[in-house]
Amino acid sequence: MKRTFKRILVAIVGIGFMAFGVAFSVKANLGVSPISCIPYIYSLKFDLTIGELTILMNSLFVLAQFLILRRKFTLLHLSQMLAVTVFGFGIDLAMMVIDDINANAYVWQLLMCLLSCVLIAFGVFLLVKAKLTYLPGDGLAVVVSDTFNKPFGKLKVTLDSSMVIVGLASSFLFLHRLEGIREGTVIAALLVGSLVRFYNSRILRLDAWLGNDIPGRTALEPLPEGLNRYLVVTISREYGSGGHGIGQAIARKLGIAFYDRELIDITAQQSGFTEDYIRENEQKLAGTLLDELYMQNYAYVQDKLPPSDVLFLVQSKIIRDVGSRGPCVIVGRCANFVLKRNPNCFNVFVHADEEYRRSKIIHEYGVESLVSGKELEKLDRERANYCLKYTGEDWRDATNYHLTVDSSLYDSDEEIADRIIAMIPEDILHPETAPAGLPSAA
Repeated sequence: MKRTFKRILVAIVGIGFMAFGVAFSVKANLGVSPISCIPYIYSLKFDLTIGELTILMNSLFVLAQFLILRRKFTLLHLSQMLAVTVFGFGIDLAMMVIDDINANAYVWQLLMCLLSCVLIAFGVFLLVKAKLTYLPGDGLAVVVSDTFNKPFGKLKVTLDSSMVIVGLASSFLFLHRLEGIREGTVIAALLVGSLVRFYNSRILRLDAWLGNDIPGRTALEPLPEGLNRYLVVTISREYGSGGHGIGQAIARKLGIAFYDRELIDITAQQSGFTEDYIRENEQKLAGTLLDELYMQNYAYVQDKLPPSDVLFLVQSKIIRDVGSRGPCVIVGRCANFVLKRNPNCFNVFVHADEEYRRSKIIHEYGVESLVSGKELEKLDRERANYCLKYTGEDWRDATNYHLTVDSSLYDSDEEIADRIIAMIPEDILHPETAPAGLPSAA
């Protein structure tokens, strides 16, 4: 009962913050957030308040959920009506409270717009953490996602975009001018999701107070018992530098396991992701604005990790598992950072000049067209950004490796493998023979 009271309190406070956020976005007069653009525009045409129209619009979203779910429609879904009713009347109350506040200068309008984003995002954060109900727009995205097995984030982006499009059309149809959709609408679309994720990563005590599980934050703990027993050679590499072949040669010469593309198969078995999805999305970040919005919107409602985060965590666990089973060579996937605590891990970075990489890509990788310098730079930047996001480290920083190798200076992968093996300290190469009580080299 006490926990339920806490959740109700947090939900109400969250809805209150969202209501004031909407009110400040209206006062800023730079365009309202996607969730409010339709009610705002229609309030200028009809004798209804923004709050009343918010309730009406969201009632249609609940009706849509009912039509999709039919017999599966529950009281939990119906509870969205209570939430949106409080939200609607909260908006009207907030509008009255700040009625005397005016921002005439553009800089004050912009600051008020940013304040609205901060308030809306904090309200969303609190409502998500309360885990009681959704606002109907979010609830509709959840229902469609669960019913038709579609990505929630993309559905949320689609729904928000649709509301903006309808608002835009309604503005010209009823008012014969553009109202409610301006730079503030774009700012809200870009900023609110990021702010929710920021709150989620910084305000950690609320989960404990409410008794919530914290998804993913301890996914890599504890360390497997055997993680420190065996040699692990990690190969980080520029695209086209030959890291795969070098890693294979090292594994073959040492008679130990080799993992590169093999990790894709294991990840597919353990994660539910398809091999094609893993191949397309591992070791790089989404680059388009739509993809970034899609990632941001996982912070809404679902309160769970985006697929890219899940993929990294699953692969990290697999890397730690294979490193605890026996000596091996692992190529890519930030393995040197994942195994940072393993004193028997020897980390290598392979690079090469542009001409060498182009030749290898064409003749060994089977890429027919000539790869430009910009494309090579882009591929390397994707790996660097991926590493920075998930480890906080610079992928190119030589201090993160025991050895860096310019593969273009050697005649074969075999020669490079011999050189690397010769550089591995004996107590790392054969940790089982290291004197008891002496630490292995780091």
